[in-house]
Amino acid sequence: MRPDLSVVIPIHNEAPNLEPLHRELTETLGAWGRPYEILLIDDGSTDGSFEKLKTIQAGDPRVRVIQFRRNFGQTAAFAAGFAEARGRVIVTSDGDLQNDPRDIPALVGELDEGGFDIVCGWRKDRKDAFLSRRLPSILANRLISWATGVRLNDYGCSLKAFRAEVVKPLRLYGELHRFLPALASEMGVRIAERPVNHRARVHGRSKYGISRTIRVVLDLVTVKFLLSYSTRPLQMFGLVGGIMSALGVVLLAFMAFSNLLAHQALTQRQALAIFVGVLFVFTGVQLVTIGLLAEIQARTYHESQGKPVYVIRQILETPQQAD
Repeated sequence: MRPDLSVVIPIHNEAPNLEPLHRELTETLGAWGRPYEILLIDDGSTDGSFEKLKTIQAGDPRVRVIQFRRNFGQTAAFAAGFAEARGRVIVTSDGDLQNDPRDIPALVGELDEGGFDIVCGWRKDRKDAFLSRRLPSILANRLISWATGVRLNDYGCSLKAFRAEVVKPLRLYGELHRFLPALASEMGVRIAERPVNHRARVHGRSKYGISRTIRVVLDLVTVKFLLSYSTRPLQMFGLVGGIMSALGVVLLAFMAFSNLLAHQALTQRQALAIFVGVLFVFTGVQLVTIGLLAEIQARTYHESQGKPVYVIRQILETPQQAD
């Protein structure tokens, strides 16, 4: 029987959390009463997580385990989970037990009853250190909301529910998993946000830090480009190049006109101004040329290359019985 729900959870060195995570998921989803599957992606763990995942999968046919050959990152793990998911609805979550599985039915319920395409969790009462985790998150959420136009209180919460047809076509790399609502907004999707429970970490260490926040901000530049100029890069490069060329032409024209009237030799300052004008013109022309090349490159963009962002070693699952 095809599952109605696929729960996708990346795992990286979370061995002490796996058995409680599986227990909470099966208790919650079993009581929910709909067919489901759990996809656990081992993202190159080195602490024995895969051995625990093998044991869990052997005892529960609704669990599927995907093992990467090495650590490819959380975005790649989500991408693999989306590709392998068979459910009509896909829910993402973290494997550190800070997300509460009991919130999953409410997220899916709001997705169905409210006619939404994405329902995002909001860790309204977040149990993390303020300076190192919550403050950078607040600033990042405001910046992302401003840059993308999709206003959410908590982009970093992994607990989200998606309609499969919305999230499966998306191509992910870098740290783009946290920008899924913004990337999907190009399709005209309806997005909602719902407060969810957030718990303090009990086992293991957080994989997040200031360095990751910096990478997220850099990926935001990519997202902004994808949303605004991915199909028309000439409008960005051409605009900047046109402005620079125009400034250069105006400056050169002014210097030529003033020297013709004055009939004097060039001063050092005037020569510098002419040099700057020529530099502006050439730089503007180069930017316009880059825009034209980017227009061509956009037609063979990253997604069309078919290059995977992860490599699977093996998939553990129980064969499906024929209906």
